[in-house]
Amino acid sequence: MERMVGKVAVVTGASSGIGEKIAEMLVKNGMTVIGLARRYELVEKLSKKLQNETGKLYPMKVDITNDDELVETFREIEKKFEPIHVLINNAGLFPPGSLITGSTELWRKVMDTNVMALCIASREAIQIMKKNNIDGQIININSVAGHKIPHTTILHIYPASKYAVTALTESLRLELTSEGSKIRMTSISPGAVRTEPMLDVDGMDMPLLNPEDVANAAQYVLSTPPHVQIAELTIKCVGETIC
Repeated sequence: MERMVGKVAVVTGASSGIGEKIAEMLVKNGMTVIGLARRYELVEKLSKKLQNETGKLYPMKVDITNDDELVETFREIEKKFEPIHVLINNAGLFPPGSLITGSTELWRKVMDTNVMALCIASREAIQIMKKNNIDGQIININSVAGHKIPHTTILHIYPASKYAVTALTESLRLELTSEGSKIRMTSISPGAVRTEPMLDVDGMDMPLLNPEDVANAAQYVLSTPPHVQIAELTIKCVGETIC
């Protein structure tokens, strides 16, 4: 991670859970981190907690489902900071529900958050990287549900959104490769993680990863040599059987 010291990283959904722990990990490794979230005050609180670390966390309030707002946020980042070297697409929704009786509005919100915002953030980050000749890294926080449908009926559109993340990560990798770009694409697919959205399904009684486990996986990906691309990294808690 030494080569990342002083570099800029953007983390979506940085206010809690996996995003919070990834932002913390990056700051402790000396990076300048822009934490995007609707709950600005939580990222600001984390920033104060990390003020004596080698890196620095800058909170930015943004609704990533608002396309114009998200694009403008990247424009602002480009103006205020050094060019982006790392993008962590972490923000995601995991509301339990049914495909048979579910809400169209909720489905659209899940897809806007888990898929469309990821596409827009990746596009904007890649344009900044290419403009500045940066061989950067994009990590999409995916899920095992993006590779195999879990043995539960409460996830409605969530697996579909994560299957999309699997396809988008590989499609972007192929597109970048075809251009001769050395920007690296990685999908990290955790099993069940003990985060805020998971509280609604804790009754499923299964072993859970901690957010720190996913942050450690992201650190491993970033620490590999520039010629190494971790295309897919799957991590599960010992004893997990849901997927």
